[in-house]
Parts: sequence; structure tokens; C-alpha cells
Amino acid sequence: MPFSPSVRTTAPVFLILFLAVAAPTPAVEKITPTVLVKDSLTAPHQQTTIEAKLFAKGLLKDSPLGGEPVELLVKGIVSATAMTGGDGRAFLSFSPKGKDILPIQVRTGSSPRVSSAEGEAHLVVWERRTPILIVELTALMEDVHAETPVSRLVPRIDPEARPIADAADELGKLTQFYYGVIYVVTVPAAADVFVTSVEARTWLSTHKFPRGFVLVLSGGEDALGAKIDDLHQAGWKSAKTGIGRSKAFAETFLKRRLEAIIVPEPPAGEVPRKGKVAKDWKDVRKKL
Repeated sequence: MPFSPSVRTTAPVFLILFLAVAAPTPAVEKITPTVLVKDSLTAPHQQTTIEAKLFAKGLLKDSPLGGEPVELLVKGIVSATAMTGGDGRAFLSFSPKGKDILPIQVRTGSSPRVSSAEGEAHLVVWERRTPILIVELTALMEDVHAETPVSRLVPRIDPEARPIADAADELGKLTQFYYGVIYVVTVPAAADVFVTSVEARTWLSTHKFPRGFVLVLSGGEDALGAKIDDLHQAGWKSAKTGIGRSKAFAETFLKRRLEAIIVPEPPAGEVPRKGKVAKDWKDVRKKL
């Protein structure tokens, strides 16, 4: 019996449809993200918020990645989850149990759009009565340009900057059994505080400074004073000694009747009234 025209016409159509369905779907290439995390400070059994930022690097501009799941890992255990907002930032809540400085990680969760990535920071857990030194990061760095004093505002951390002699050893002795240390970096308003936070932690770790809380402030000369006030209002009243390089840093403490030490010894006229001066880091302990 001969084939009917309808059968001859339909068969190739079925074959084309079958091949179309059977053909593999091209895989969608995932975005390679960057995860940056800021340090967080809290007391035992007190809830704190860890802030992270997820973005994709671009040739001219970075792009925030919103609507993506992220996970907080503490001691390798997923301890909180969150979604990034439209600005790429995520806020993860956690309540630590005991006093410690914990390395933490924030990583991307399961996503059809972005590949796996991870960022690190410190969760600093101190008793509120712990004596705290607030140290200006530039007070730990050699001044490459001797004729131009180091500015209080640091747009980027120079990875090649050398530490001042004995600074890491002396600060290590101070923090080994008694003090906690907050490292302060003040950046221009346009600077990325997440990037600076990572750069500061990397520099401190490279030069073997003791672990502490890296605090990056943006907002001008008043940012440090406002943060000190916030710390005191939150119960961190033992944060009452500043060790810095700039006159403005020292004056911020002195205005609040707190102790201020300038190191290394500045030029004449750069020491505020009632401010202490240490000629080098070996001399700092004598001033405390």
C-alpha cells in the first residue's frame, strides 16, 4: 500500500522536533563574584550583625549583585543566611558565646546566576570591661615621603608600606594578656569601606600585628568622634585611649577627656595641649 502524502509530509516534521528536543541546552555561564566582609565587634551572648558585599568586577565599574543568597560560616558551620539587597549588601545576625577573635567567612549560596565565592573577616568578641586601645593605622606605618606627614585620610592602603620598627612587637605585648585593639582607618567619603577593610586586615596580617577589630570610617573629621561616642553609649566605656599619628586624631580623644598618645614624635607645634608623645613604639608602654 503506497504512503499517503500526509505521512510523507509529517515524518520529517516529527524528526526535526525530536532532534530539537534531544539537543542539549547550552549552559548559561555564571558570573564570577567577589565577596567582601567587614569586621564586627560584640560581647558574649550579644547579637551582632556581620555586613558583607557581593559584586561583579567590571572594566570600568563594579556591579552589585542583588537578590543572591549568602551564608555566614563560624568555625566552619553555617550560622546565618541572608539575601543581598539591590546594592549587593547583606546583613547576617549571629550571637557568639564566649570571648574570642573568630575568623569568619561569608560565601555565596546555591544560585543559578553566580558561581561560588567567599570572603573573610574577624568577629571580635570581648567583655565590655576589656581595656581597649584605639590605634590609628598610619601610626604603625613608616612615612615614605618624609617631607609630607602621613595624612589622616587614607584613600587606599599601600601594600608596600613598611611598618614602623618595633610596632608589631610592642603592640603584641600590650594585647597579649590585657588590651584589646581597634585599628582605625579614616577614608574619604568616596572610598569603598569594604575594600579598605580587606586591605587593612591584609597589611596587618602580613606584618604580624596582633588581631583586633578593623574599623574603617568614612565621613570626614567628625567620624571618629561620633564612633567613640557610639561605643561609649553601647557600653564600651573602656575604649578610652587613643594612639595615633595625627594631631586631629589625638584632639578627638582629648576633647572627650580621654587619653591620647602621638607616635612617632611629631614636628614642633603638632602636639595638642595635654597630649602625650612617644618617641617610638618602645616608648608607648611607658605612656599608658
